[in-house]
Amino acid sequence: MTHGAYSLIARGEFPSKRRRVERWLSEVRLALIRDLGPTEQDLSAAQAIIIDRVIGKLGVLRCLEEHVREKGVMKGDELSPPLQKNYLSWANSLRLDLLALGISKKNAERILSPLEIAAEIDEAKGKERGEDDDDDSQKAPEPVR
Repeated sequence: MTHGAYSLIARGEFPSKRRRVERWLSEVRLALIRDLGPTEQDLSAAQAIIIDRVIGKLGVLRCLEEHVREKGVMKGDELSPPLQKNYLSWANSLRLDLLALGISKKNAERILSPLEIAAEIDEAKGKERGEDDDDDSQKAPEPVR
């Protein structure tokens, strides 16, 4: 096979034609650390291990995807061999690792009530029109907590 996933797994290195994937993976790793850390020293041992596994699996998947992009999805009447065998297993395993890291935590830091959303929209519209936000009589009431 020429997809490069074997070289990555067996030798721990990317073939020369996949070096850009290696650079991309470094950027992804740093982004995951920032999302959870913000530095690597702030991560738990489990988070660091999972991030490393995520990067390894993502590297394999990207090599397979690059190969399929170059050679095509189909080989004759069948799906390309790299997609037939283990692609979905790798992708699902990656998804589970990302869930374990809490990929949606960043979006859930602040959950707004419908009243808060409406107030923010009204405030943004008022600023667009150049209205003063000192007039408290027009603001939505604060939600009871």
